[in-house]
Amino acid sequence: MSADALILQPPFALRATAAYGRAPKRPMDEAKFEAFYRKTARPVWSYIFRMTGNPSTADDLLQKTFFRFLRSNPAIVSEDHLRHYVFKTATNLVFDHYREQKRRREYIPDVQETSTVHDDLRHDMMRAFAELKPQDRALLWLAHVEGSSHEEIADALGLKTKSVKVMLFRARKRLAGILTKRGLAPEPRHA
Repeated sequence: MSADALILQPPFALRATAAYGRAPKRPMDEAKFEAFYRKTARPVWSYIFRMTGNPSTADDLLQKTFFRFLRSNPAIVSEDHLRHYVFKTATNLVFDHYREQKRRREYIPDVQETSTVHDDLRHDMMRAFAELKPQDRALLWLAHVEGSSHEEIADALGLKTKSVKVMLFRARKRLAGILTKRGLAPEPRHA
């Protein structure tokens, strides 16, 4: 059988659409995508960067995230739905990245050096954050930086909503332990 015989011809594609009772999805138009990208690209890049600790990896994974977004052509329910879809895609790509690194046995968190005294605390926090497991980083970032609800976090990470509260508590506790070990924990308040 030739390769040409395997290609679906338009009449067959139309019959298949009619058989399933669905019209083909229409892609998001360029103007809507550009507006959506401008709103979401920076927060998604920041999220990926905090998860990976490497700006070039964040750039690559951001590009892959939006490529998958366009390729999947999700149904537009609302802008929030699309935003969560993009974050879920980014999360999956970050986890895939870590699996690949683990397979290669090359994973070492790559935190970029900062050059000013003002950035010392940020640098220390990035190093502490890099010590957390990827899922803990994702939980903390989505909850405290993105301000996502437990339901939104569960959806983005593929978890049960009831588990998120406990997992967030444990992730906070692990981060607090790392910060205490580094001498970065806040001093206790005296009443």
